[in-house]
Amino acid sequence: MDNAKMKVIIPISFIASLTLIIFSVYKTPWTDNPLPVPRTGPKKCPLRSSGKTFTPLKGTKHLLVSAYMDQRVRGFDLRIIGIFRRDSIQALHCLFCCRDNVTTKATILPHSDNFGFPYVTTDVMCALPKGCSSKHVSLLTDQDNWRHSEQMWLPIRNLKTEETSDKRFSFTVCISTVFGRYNNVLQFAQSLEMYRLLGVNRVVVYNTSCGPELDQLLHSYSQEDFVEIVPWPIDEHLTPSYGWLHSESGGDVHYFGQQTSLNDCIYRSMERSRYVLLNDIDEIIMPYQQSGLVPLMDILQKQHPDRTTSFPKNISSQAESLIGLSGTRCRGINILEHIYREDPARNVYHPYKLIIQPRMVEQTSIHEVLKIFGTQAPVKVPPDVCRIIHTRVALRGDLTLEQLKEDKRLWDFSEKLIPCVDKALRKAGLLDTKDGHKGG
Repeated sequence: MDNAKMKVIIPISFIASLTLIIFSVYKTPWTDNPLPVPRTGPKKCPLRSSGKTFTPLKGTKHLLVSAYMDQRVRGFDLRIIGIFRRDSIQALHCLFCCRDNVTTKATILPHSDNFGFPYVTTDVMCALPKGCSSKHVSLLTDQDNWRHSEQMWLPIRNLKTEETSDKRFSFTVCISTVFGRYNNVLQFAQSLEMYRLLGVNRVVVYNTSCGPELDQLLHSYSQEDFVEIVPWPIDEHLTPSYGWLHSESGGDVHYFGQQTSLNDCIYRSMERSRYVLLNDIDEIIMPYQQSGLVPLMDILQKQHPDRTTSFPKNISSQAESLIGLSGTRCRGINILEHIYREDPARNVYHPYKLIIQPRMVEQTSIHEVLKIFGTQAPVKVPPDVCRIIHTRVALRGDLTLEQLKEDKRLWDFSEKLIPCVDKALRKAGLLDTKDGHKGG
């Protein structure tokens, strides 16, 4: 469900480009002033804490999404991620639940990529007042005229006191904006299990709407903590676009707020994951010389200690049904049946995909990082090292079978993948057991 691609359920695959953001030294830029510790605890605030993904900012057309502790930029302690109306951005003040409910002046940073849409991903930067250890934050348009009982507060994530601060992952995959009652259950399960075999520890899915079977599958995965589901009902607040360019598709916001969800996922993973992959569920980042993604990244970091990394784009076309899940009768595409790829048209721009170290990134777009700590430039990784296996409609439908390239890399994992997918589908109650009943 990439921003430049239409989702089509056709037995066709392709290989896309990828950008890896890697650094040899895992350093974090910090402010000179560490978070102050108050001498006495703050008084209890009569909070109205927002438990929803989108919180309208009173007196504006803006939406607030999340707040994260972030001291990497000098002079600031906190970053609020939101979706702001570009033509009505105004001065704001950060309000903290401290002893005196003090405020500080907010700095508003709209992202540079907006694709022509009226609404844009926006960061609001706040400095904590001296001696304040608030766990909640809010924003004001008028710091002298507000009512505490009417104020909606956001919980501050990534606090050092959170239990999750000790839990670390090697690899997280961020799947943005599932929408349109998407229900390709088989391919979704295959992609999740393939990523698990490649060393991924956690997958974050931003879900606007999906079909009933996929909802059942996601719920099953979430119970084992492999998948984190973030509700993303952006269509309840704005008119989301089904395309990536406002001049072509209209709407209020780019592709169901895809850019905002990816930025939120980076910060959600900031303290928990060494690497973060920003991806679509119908794409698999496949190493061709290593057994998994972590070994691939370790080698790339040694080879390119001070630079970021990108992959060239290749595509594949329709395939024959050569292998399948034995006995599986489940809705969706079987990725193991697609083994032919097409080379890219060299006169056409092909976007990248990103793998990043989250603590080195400040802002990202879909296919490139917008703000990064340091001056590292991307490194292009050749396709014999890694590719994106992407099942979708062919981009070069005029190619004959003889002009396509056979690629059976997925089959190297089929012996382990097939039983894992069967088990996951059966656990979710989506696959018949041997006695003819649904599993679960």
